[in-house]
Amino acid sequence: MSGNESTAGSFQVTVERGEARQRLDRFLTALGLWGTRSQVQRLIADGLVRVDGHVAKPGVLLRSGQRIDVAPAPPRAAAGVEPEAIPLSVLYEDAWLLVIDKPAGLVVHPAPGHWQGTLVAALLHRWQGRPAGMDPLRPGIVHRLDKDTSGVLLIAKDAATLAELGRQFRAREVSKEYLALVWGEPRRRQGEVRGAIGRHPVHRKRMSVRPGGRAAVTRYRVLGASAGVSLVRVMPETGRTHQIRVHLAALGHPIVGDQVYGGGIRRAAELGMRRQALHASAISLRHPATGAPLQTSAPLAPDMCQVLDKLSLSRLTSQGGSSSVSL
Repeated sequence: MSGNESTAGSFQVTVERGEARQRLDRFLTALGLWGTRSQVQRLIADGLVRVDGHVAKPGVLLRSGQRIDVAPAPPRAAAGVEPEAIPLSVLYEDAWLLVIDKPAGLVVHPAPGHWQGTLVAALLHRWQGRPAGMDPLRPGIVHRLDKDTSGVLLIAKDAATLAELGRQFRAREVSKEYLALVWGEPRRRQGEVRGAIGRHPVHRKRMSVRPGGRAAVTRYRVLGASAGVSLVRVMPETGRTHQIRVHLAALGHPIVGDQVYGGGIRRAAELGMRRQALHASAISLRHPATGAPLQTSAPLAPDMCQVLDKLSLSRLTSQGGSSSVSL
């Protein structure tokens, strides 16, 4: 695993060319090993992070080839998080990776208001504890899906795997596909949405396309339409918070059932959708240990299958069958 290693609870990583000119705190936060940015900044402030052997400040800009060493922090309790016997639908598993089909309604990691019934609680039960070097609030979590989004989710089983997967995501070496039901029929059968995404200036729990946001690109292709609803395959090139939901709404075709970005809740309920009709259908990457191509897909969630049946659109997707893995 080039450039990354984890020994005795410590962690070392070498900055690659495409990762230069980032702030130290942002770079470490993106690795996903130590929690939020504020938690990473606390590690740096405590002198546990060194760049080329020297204690650094959170805002230092990194250069290609620099070595970052992170010493293990004193153990801290994950308050309120207890192992729970929550069943997981496993699509693929080996010594390094766990890939699951996340059901809609399952929160990925704990937060105020969601300390119980999370994926993290299920992982703690499955693993009988937390792997060494992992953040207790998000052990192995490489990326996340919103609570009401279903489908493929990657989980790392050790710190080195988590770091390598994080690098692949940052380098945009991971390809993801989603299926979405949207209101209306886009004028163009395929295209892309480019729009920087940032926090909504008024509604702080929402995101929006706005100047000063982070660059975001979403490609899409319309598979078919019926009764004012379109089935769309979506391929995000970046991974911003709520990106697909925000971009499709900005295109004028919000996701059916999306309570935040204008999804026509009453009509969605009549169709049988009581959450946003968004499903992570497939993910492709290089195996973090072997380097071999790995592609995993998940069957379309039952509630979306039922809507497709009602709209006579089931023939347009093969995702309603079984899951698959390709190595």
